[in-house]
Amino acid sequence: MGWRGGAGRSRWRWAGRSRRAWTGGFVATVRVTAGSSAIGSWTVTLTLPSGATVTNAWNANRSGDSGATRWTNVAYNGQVGAGQSTEFGFQGSGTAASLAPTCAAG
Repeated sequence: MGWRGGAGRSRWRWAGRSRRAWTGGFVATVRVTAGSSAIGSWTVTLTLPSGATVTNAWNANRSGDSGATRWTNVAYNGQVGAGQSTEFGFQGSGTAASLAPTCAAG
């Protein structure tokens, strides 16, 4: 787990490598946290390891099911107040051992 971004910018925190994992699959959660300023939208880029595929997702729009994936807010969770957070999650096949998201505020 770790924080990315600087003071006054959106920060994100990867809320664990995976919530649950089993042979051949996993469920993961990503938390987007605003820094000292509110944000009006967010985008997370997440590269899945070779062989991993997204099979289901919630609380975000996504582009791509494998390799480089792009996640953006949905209508109800784009605005995040200063110091507040929102989460999205997904289920996948394969392994989530090396997930490393990056985040940008819009």
